[in-house]
Amino acid sequence: MSVLIAIPARYASTRYPGKPLVALRDPDGTEKTLIQRSWEAAMAVRGADRVVVATDDDRIRAAAEAFGAEVVMTSSACRNGTERCAEVAAQLPGFDIVVNLQGDAPLTPPWFVEDLVAGLRADPAAEVATPVLRCDGRALNGFLADRRAGRVGGTTAVFGRSRHALYFSKEVIPYTGQPYGDDDPTPVFHHVGVYAYRPDALAAYPVWPTGPLEDLEGLEQLRFLENGRPVLCVEVEARGRQFWELNNPEDVARIESMLAAMQTA
Repeated sequence: MSVLIAIPARYASTRYPGKPLVALRDPDGTEKTLIQRSWEAAMAVRGADRVVVATDDDRIRAAAEAFGAEVVMTSSACRNGTERCAEVAAQLPGFDIVVNLQGDAPLTPPWFVEDLVAGLRADPAAEVATPVLRCDGRALNGFLADRRAGRVGGTTAVFGRSRHALYFSKEVIPYTGQPYGDDDPTPVFHHVGVYAYRPDALAAYPVWPTGPLEDLEGLEQLRFLENGRPVLCVEVEARGRQFWELNNPEDVARIESMLAAMQTA
């Protein structure tokens, strides 16, 4: 089954305008933009047949082409990364699976995407798949601290016995009500913002109107659930790696620290 990875990136982010072009610094002082680091993460995935950056902004296009990425220009009317990936799939037909590796996730390990694609291949009932990572106490406490400070940290997921999603939220779910040590496993799963779609489900997505849950949470994957489409949650292993998305300016230092830890591991 052929696999296309699309990296949606837009300049006009509500929370962090210009985010794809923000520089992230290595310990030796080397700087690379967020979009370049996300592209490098995609290029490390085994089994991908093609990797493209999907944007509607000429500044992002120029930056991406400068470091060697293939760019597909998409409409400025796209409301989220999934709609942008749907436009890419329409321009580049013929792939069996389209992966959305979002442009603010440079810490995505390649095996997250590889496991995701394998999970979708193994579950013919699922139309979309997305990875989830069991939180240790350190990650959960970070989520809770962000919420107390009024910041949106990570997204959490709950799913049933079939591993099909029940709900995704920017709140921390399920409620636990007890403290955890940094290394303790918890019942909370961090939703990793990567998706693999079957082409038919991806093509249908932009046609559906947004539902109340998607509007309230601001989470694009809820549109699949609100339209009765099964979303498979694939549990992945961190293998000692920390994972975080760049959602707010405050996340830059956190991600730089995690990049440094990866290089010294």
